[in-house]
Amino acid sequence: MAIHPNTPVLIGVGQCVDHWNGADVNAAPDPATLRTRAAQAALADTGVADGAATVIDTVVAVRTMLDSVPGTPHPFGRCANAPGTLAADLGLNATNAIYSWVGGDQPQALVNEFAERIHNGDVKGVLLAGSEATAAMKRALRQGVTLDWSRSVEGNFDDRGLGPQLLSAYEMRNGLGAPTQTYPAFEHALRARLGHDRATHRALMSELWAAFSAVAATNPYAQYPVARTPEFLSQPSAENYLVADPYLKWDVAQDAVNHGAAVVMTSVAVADAIGVPKEKRVFLHGYGQAKDRLTCERQDLSRSRAMEAALSIALDSAGTKATDLAHIDLYSCFPCAVLIAAEAIGLDWRALTPTVTGGLPFFGGAGNNYSMHAIASMVDRLREAPGTFGLVLANGGFLSKEAAGVYSCEPRENWQPVSSAAAQAAIDAAPAPALLSEPCEAAVKTYSVTATKGELKRGYVIAETAAGRILARTRADDVATLRQLADEDAIGRRVSVTVENGINMIAGIGGGSSQE
Repeated sequence: MAIHPNTPVLIGVGQCVDHWNGADVNAAPDPATLRTRAAQAALADTGVADGAATVIDTVVAVRTMLDSVPGTPHPFGRCANAPGTLAADLGLNATNAIYSWVGGDQPQALVNEFAERIHNGDVKGVLLAGSEATAAMKRALRQGVTLDWSRSVEGNFDDRGLGPQLLSAYEMRNGLGAPTQTYPAFEHALRARLGHDRATHRALMSELWAAFSAVAATNPYAQYPVARTPEFLSQPSAENYLVADPYLKWDVAQDAVNHGAAVVMTSVAVADAIGVPKEKRVFLHGYGQAKDRLTCERQDLSRSRAMEAALSIALDSAGTKATDLAHIDLYSCFPCAVLIAAEAIGLDWRALTPTVTGGLPFFGGAGNNYSMHAIASMVDRLREAPGTFGLVLANGGFLSKEAAGVYSCEPRENWQPVSSAAAQAAIDAAPAPALLSEPCEAAVKTYSVTATKGELKRGYVIAETAAGRILARTRADDVATLRQLADEDAIGRRVSVTVENGINMIAGIGGGSSQE
């Protein structure tokens, strides 16, 4: 097989986890240290650490969560130049330093991007790395301990900023917001399309997550390596309390992690020149990516056109199909993300658990960098089983940005860049429902109610009329409506909406649900 010397190849991966218990303040992890530890492990994993270090001309740091939301406080300061500090810590003579966009799609999107840049000869070697120390931050704040996360080098770097808008002013004004507030809209819409009552879908989610937790229980890098039973996961309890209907605590990504992960990429020619062993090399056979419309602009909230496009393009460009895959990691921030992606590729998730880490609720939700861990774990799996194929799907925002990659230890002949432009154009051109801001009666299509420490806090519905779609929220003091949303299935019911100071408010919810 003739392999072009510019064929991109992954040559090293590294991960770290820190279970700091708060006893020794000097041992507390911070994002910069975790990035460095993971990067050192990735360089060592190449088998030629010194040689690999000399060919890295580009260092990319995945944006931390504290840097992902404007106005978020940094209680212990912040590293002002994450990629430059990482390069300095490692003694790299890199000429390019980049700080990524926001989004869980970024690890796979960056692999896709730099595969192309390596192939084109624009980059010789790249180090991709990210980390989160949210667990250490939360513990230190609880204990009244002061940490210092401000260490940074000076120097120029490319700060890509926050990236594309993920929620509109209309959506935020009328009830959508954080992932735990917004993903329930997809979950209930999926449940309705599948014809599930709430008990049936609750059992389905718990069955799915029990299988994920079993994988996490065997993963040495998992933050929460405990196998959970479907019975535990399905029942509200002090350890598994309501977060947002239909989600309990262990249904959602757990952000209290101390994690780092890194990947080293170069070309086949450079890998040959520095002596990277053949058994270390893993190839990106195909890839795809796409961005969806804003949440309320999507015709069908139970599907993701961006996921469907990214997965289809990745599999097609690799010349594979789902049945060819021995290992899969589908982004797992919430159950619907996995279920929608599995449906898109025709995967029976009961036959093949689609995670190589244990997933964001159990391995841990390492912010924008989770899928770097998935890629690193996938590389390990593929090296153990040469000739097999693996798929990673990375998701950002609210099923907003998707990036997928198909990997194998077998080299890809005649590797070429892959374009997702046609699929993206189709998504952008698709008709969107008219969004209403007027008093009306509408049929509820999906909804949620959120809770804090067991107390119901806010709720919303997404409903439709002949004129279009309306998103409306509960009043802060409307306990009766919050309780109705929490206790009864709102899908199919009639909702009355008023407009107060430019905000769509739920005035009442009628009967007649077709779901229960």
